Amino acid sequence: MNEDEKDIKTFIKERYSKIATKKEVYGSCSCCCGGDDSIIQQAREAGYSMEEIKSIPTDAVLGVGCGNPTALAEIKDGEKVLDLGSGGGIDVFLAARKVGDRGKVIGVDMTPKMVENAVKNAEEGGYTNVEFKLGEIEDLPIEGNTVDVVISNCVINLTPDKSAAYGEAFRVLKPGGRMLVSDLVTDGPIPEEIRKSFKAWAECIAGAMEKQEYLETIEKAGFRDVEIVGARYFTEPNMDQRLEGKILSIQVKAGK
Repeated sequence: MNEDEKDIKTFIKERYSKIATKKEVYGSCSCCCGGDDSIIQQAREAGYSMEEIKSIPTDAVLGVGCGNPTALAEIKDGEKVLDLGSGGGIDVFLAARKVGDRGKVIGVDMTPKMVENAVKNAEEGGYTNVEFKLGEIEDLPIEGNTVDVVISNCVINLTPDKSAAYGEAFRVLKPGGRMLVSDLVTDGPIPEEIRKSFKAWAECIAGAMEKQEYLETIEKAGFRDVEIVGARYFTEPNMDQRLEGKILSIQVKAGK
């Protein structure tokens, strides 16, 4: 990892530490600007139902994400699920309901405060089939060939090395396993000024890959049957006009 990439990751960690402590809520991955109502509204716009939101610890809902991967991953009872960039644990807790007592859900996040919050949320919610680990998605603290399902929600665009992230996702999946990720990609060029902005990186915009290149990156990691199963143009009230019609929120499914 070069110095620029290290600086980007440091900036992102600092920003998401503030989100974890609710000192800051902003941007594209977390596009609401204050208050529990706006956080819930963002979650609903991302694809979560009120029933789902009410079924998990309140502090697990941080107003981040661009989709609801648990709704499309066809998670089954008894499966082992891994969430890349688990944040406060929203997708981990929703998946935990689906895998039941015989299954397990692991969340990995690179921000210590996020992991601390998620562990607290799990304890307060009485979850016994979840685990949260501190780690980076480019170097997962998970043994190979041990996971049935990998999910992720608007996180892989945050890493400068998406090939490494998808390589790790492929490594930990069992043969026959599957992946469902929600993420942002671009549909057309975006200004170089935005590409170089640390703030735009933390807002999931600067690191977004062009759509076809993104899909090819997943295929090169070894995945088969890579397909977009859902897509919509991403907008927010304060979005730079130069980005309108150029940012896509997609749901991608693939298998090993």
